[in-house]
Formats: sequence, structure tokens, C-alpha cells
Amino acid sequence: MMTAARSAFGQNGKRPNIVFFIADDWGGHSGAYGDTWLRTPNVDRMAREGVRFTNCFTSNPKCSPSRASILTGRNTWQLKEAINHFSIFPNDFAVYPAELEKAGYEVGLTGKGWGPGDFASTGFKHNPAGREYRSKTLKPPYEGIAPLDYAGNFEDFLGKRPKEKPFCFWIGPQEPHRFYEQGSGVRAGRRPADVKVPKYLPDNRGIRSDMLDYALEVEWVDTHLGRSLQALEKAGELDNTMVVVTSDHGMPFPRVKGQIYEHGFHVPLLVRWGSQVKGGRTVDDFVNVRDFAPTFMEAAGVKPAPTMTGKSFVDVLRSDKSGIVDATRDTMIVAKERHDLGRPNDAGYPVRAIRTREWLYIRNYEPDRWPAGNPETGYRNVDDSPSKTMIQSRFDGFYRMSFGKRPAEELYHVSEDPDCVKDVAQNRDHALIMRQLRDRMEGTLRKEGDPRMLGQEKFFDTIQYTGPKQHSYDEWLKHRQ
Repeated sequence: MMTAARSAFGQNGKRPNIVFFIADDWGGHSGAYGDTWLRTPNVDRMAREGVRFTNCFTSNPKCSPSRASILTGRNTWQLKEAINHFSIFPNDFAVYPAELEKAGYEVGLTGKGWGPGDFASTGFKHNPAGREYRSKTLKPPYEGIAPLDYAGNFEDFLGKRPKEKPFCFWIGPQEPHRFYEQGSGVRAGRRPADVKVPKYLPDNRGIRSDMLDYALEVEWVDTHLGRSLQALEKAGELDNTMVVVTSDHGMPFPRVKGQIYEHGFHVPLLVRWGSQVKGGRTVDDFVNVRDFAPTFMEAAGVKPAPTMTGKSFVDVLRSDKSGIVDATRDTMIVAKERHDLGRPNDAGYPVRAIRTREWLYIRNYEPDRWPAGNPETGYRNVDDSPSKTMIQSRFDGFYRMSFGKRPAEELYHVSEDPDCVKDVAQNRDHALIMRQLRDRMEGTLRKEGDPRMLGQEKFFDTIQYTGPKQHSYDEWLKHRQ
């Protein structure tokens, strides 16, 4: 039920609309986050007119598990089969679009919602992110752009919706997910010399060119964000709408997407909410994507579902403060089991990690396995790309960081080493820190019902893979023979 206090949140007593804009594989690169090698005027506008968060994280750096956390308001180890990529979506947990629809909201989706995976077999009548609008398409300006006109579909939704109802709309561009047209960034006039290359990638023209191809796709997403904001303005709804801009995980490059390092699970977050939010603020509180659902529910004046374990940050948004607003928001836990196939018996690579303001502690439970998938099957947990091909051929430190086997425990002084290239786990001076972080992490995971912490880790091996089978180890062996 909606609470009587809802009018305090809306414009002229109206309940606020909610627009959730989530890019696919965007590492947050933008002018708003200090990057000068790509052009993102609309993301930058969001930072000027809203709140820019510097410490937003997903609890699982892969598409479908991250999006499942967003929809359900639960951490990835609390999602049964949905902890895995290409899984089923269990119908055991409330999802915020359906909850808001019950409360009188008009709900819709364009682009990528939850996925990839199977939601139909568990009883969902449409994507858990909402009913899909696909009425408008575009001729792509260059190869690799999906033909959906995300902003056009949103504008179509705005024109057809019942005007007396608030709305909740999910805009899910499929970019900057690969594949890209190789060299498109350079041909568009972007300069390789301008790119800032992270320390875990070789700094050469090939990597820089690949990152510029990625940048061009980020810029495409930015144009749809701008057009979506314009559509809200045209409809007279912008100032009564909470607009949230984020990503599901980091960029599709080796040692990032799907990997438990800082740039894999650290995501952008910008929130604009008219007069309800003081613009131009930067907040350093830790926010988990599972906090989105209870935040949307509170903003709408709806009690969060009992299955939601995240914590609303409406209080942080409505504060006038910058920097640290809620000092208790200072820790994040990350996990994964199986993402893509490519190991014997299609086994996963189980990891748990804890991130504080200073440290990232990682526990790899099967260090004898290849973390990005087996070499003979092509490291399937890393998207194919020019960068991947280049690093595979080197067999040097960059190869080891992206594809090599990892120790059972890793420790990074992430406040000083955000690229996570210097593992200090073997430094005796850090033994106490490691033990404290491990105990804190495992204690929290036990309280939250992580099967791996409760002696039930065999459950993860029973989860059905619903994606293409050609990357399975058995299929690879069959074709090799």
C-alpha cells in the first residue's frame, strides 16, 4: 500500500516518476568522472543537475546476475539460480517494476532488461524489467549499433501512457556491449593519444584504438540519454521524475567484465530528481545496486517488499551534504560462481571479495582452475576483441593478469592502487588486515544465507545453463575429435 507520506516526495502532491537508464558494459567513462577522451554532455548534465556517486558497486560483474540484483533488491548470493549468467530467473522474489505496477504505476521497458537467461519458464509473462516497447528503430550510423531507438520508444511510451498515472520506465541500451566496428573511433576523429589506459592493459596504439571504439559506443548511449531527458522536458515531467543513470558492470575488456577486480564491479551512478535533490553534489557513500529497488519504492511511497534486503538511499539523495553522508555505508561484498562456459564439466570459478575504503580482499575458492575459462576453449569469460587477441599472444605480465591462474587469496590497497595490479597478500605486515577482512566478509555472507558459507556449495553446480552450448567444454571436445 502507498503511504500517506508520499505527497512529500512528489511535485504538487504527485507521486514521482522513475526512469532507470542502464547502459550495458559501461565502466562510467565520461566527462562527469574525469575522462577527457570521450564526449558525454548528457551524463555531464546529470552530474551538474543531480548527485554523482563515486562508490557504487554491483555484487556480481556480469549482465544477468547484476540486473537480477537491481530488480529484486537482493545480493547475488541471495538469488538462487540467478547468481549465474545465462540462468533461469527464479520467481521467488518480488521485482520492483511489478511492485510499483501493483501500486498504480504504468511500467515499461525498451532495450535490454534482465538477461541473458530464461524468465519465461518460471512464470514471468514478460521481462521482469517491464513490458517492452519496440515501436521505433533507427538505421545504425555505423556497424555494431543495435537498431532500437531507445529514446524514441521512451517518447512513444510517454505519449501513450495514461496521463493520470505515474510511470516507471527502464531504458536499457545494448551499448557499449561488444562487438564494435574496429577502428571506428579513430575514423570518427578521436585521438589515440588522448586515451587513459589502465595499468592492467598494454599501453599501445592497438589498445588505445579499441578503447576509442568503446568510447564511440558510450557517446551513442549518451545521445539517447539526452533525447530521453528532452522527452521528459517536453512532456512536462522532468522535474517530477527520479532519473537514475548507471551500468551493470565494467567495460568489456580483459580483466574487467566478469572479473572480481575494482573496474569490474565498480559502476557509475548519477541521480537527478528535480527540487528533491540538490544538484552538483558528489557523494562518496558506498551504494550497492541492490539498494536501487528499495530506493525506488521509498520514493514512490510504497513499502519495500519483504524479500528486498537492500537499503534505500533516499536520505542520502535528499541530504545537502557532499562527500560522506552516511558513514555506515563503507563496505561492499562481491561474488560470482559460474558466468560463461569453458571449463571441464562446465564448472564455475567461485569467488567472494570484500571492498572497504582502503582494501580489496579476494578469496578464490578454486585456484587450480583458469579464472577466465580454459585456454583451449578460448577464455570464454572474456569477450572477444582486438585487446583480448593482442594480450593472448604476449604471454607476459599482462597475459597473466588477464588470463593466468590466481592464488587462493589476493589483497589490493585499492585506495592507492585502483587498477589492482599490485597484490600485497604475501606481505606479512598485512596478515592481520587479511584475517579481519576475511572474517568480516564470511560473517556477513553467513548471515545473508550464502550457500557457499553454509556448506551447501554443491548447489551452484546444479544450476542449469540456458545459453548457447557451443562454448561448453564437452562441445569443444566433440568438435576437436
